[in-house]
Amino acid sequence: MEIQAQLSEDKKVLTLTLLGKFDYTCHQEFQAAYENLSPPPEKVIMDVLEVISLDSSALGMLLLLRKFCGDDNADIKLINAKPDIYTLMHSCKFDELFVLETL
Repeated sequence: MEIQAQLSEDKKVLTLTLLGKFDYTCHQEFQAAYENLSPPPEKVIMDVLEVISLDSSALGMLLLLRKFCGDDNADIKLINAKPDIYTLMHSCKFDELFVLETL
């Protein structure tokens, strides 16, 4: 998995681009993309177009990101979700915790 992180000039929006398999093997890299930001960004946009698969540990990492960004006050959007990723997120009710945009 490759993770590209870009913070806006005003440090309010973090854009993460994920490439490859989103699973436990990228836990440290994923966490490093945001954990040192203080204060947390007001909005996170995750481009998952190039994610080929994700597993339950990826869902856990998303929950950790949400907690870091303020739990219920978190503004996290996953964009470019392929149908299989959208279906998984929807079946786990993650569409109630994150904004999901499909292709």
